[in-house]
Amino acid sequence: MSVAELPIPIDREQIARFCRERGIRKLSLFGSVLRHDFDPQRSDVDVLAEFEPGVLKQVGFRYFGYGQELAAIIGRKVDFCSRLHPLILGRVKEELLPVYERA
Repeated sequence: MSVAELPIPIDREQIARFCRERGIRKLSLFGSVLRHDFDPQRSDVDVLAEFEPGVLKQVGFRYFGYGQELAAIIGRKVDFCSRLHPLILGRVKEELLPVYERA
């Protein structure tokens, strides 16, 4: 699946600005937003962020607001994470769809 095929609009410029300002080097979508069972009325968007080295040590409690900030950009609830349990990561690794990646 490509970003253009997603069931929700993604403003890549706003996403890029969000990521650059927070030291995120890669932001990927996974879960139901990439599958046929996505419900535009009810489903949230699962997001995996990979931060630049050392950034998370300086973020503190601001980290917990990143999901809400991203939800305001995307227009729906976001489950924001920067780490997944190895078993979950193993299941979703092949489906991760990057929407931002630092060049």
